[in-house]
Amino acid sequence: MPFLQRAVIAATAIVFCAGPANARGGSYSGAWPVTITGSQFGNGTGCLTLTQNASGGSASLVFDNQKYPYGSFVVVNGILVANITEPLYGQNGALMFIAHASHGHIGKGVYENIEGGSNFDFGALSFGMKNGC
Repeated sequence: MPFLQRAVIAATAIVFCAGPANARGGSYSGAWPVTITGSQFGNGTGCLTLTQNASGGSASLVFDNQKYPYGSFVVVNGILVANITEPLYGQNGALMFIAHASHGHIGKGVYENIEGGSNFDFGALSFGMKNGC
């Protein structure tokens, strides 16, 4: 087998073993305080709970005493993307949390509320310490 083929197979095996949620090392499972600022409707602090598995994981949110039990997340190339299903009238929306993530720590990012397939609201996003809520 030529060297290039062996290198591609080895690189592919490393990517599949690492998995998207662990691509930058560390575990993201835990309860993360999230603070949204600069938003028209969504300012405040809540708790985003992530439960990691090999391909990403599940996510849930408590925000302003409202519970959102259904969501998912992945971490790819140092970016966390978590989406939470937001039940609406006749359709579902999505609460998106996008932030830098590396070695089990989540940094600052962007919050977006999508309703009817369009951007409804957005703001700056920051995360507190893991298991801080």
